[in-house]
Amino acid sequence: MAAKARYKRGNVQNTYGMIMATVAVALLLIVVLVRSFSLVQKRDQYRSKIETLQTQIETEQARSEEIAEFETYTTTRKYIEKVAKEKLGLVYPGEIIFKDESSGN
Repeated sequence: MAAKARYKRGNVQNTYGMIMATVAVALLLIVVLVRSFSLVQKRDQYRSKIETLQTQIETEQARSEEIAEFETYTTTRKYIEKVAKEKLGLVYPGEIIFKDESSGN
């Protein structure tokens, strides 16, 4: 009888051990699932941020190209003449300027 009681006690301890192991594995699984969900959300946020930054980079590159084109344009004779006429009021010798009376100039 003593052997039977010992066997039963060992069996009960084995059952409790299996239950505890199952609970521990279930808790770990829940923690991993929650953590993976938060990582997926972070990944989506980072992707959105990357897209926004890519758009900004493209915008700034286009702006940089416009500035380079304007820099090239400002060195041309046409630009220099335009500024001299508009800002400084200079004209070529013998050139006649017609002003519109309605503009008030």
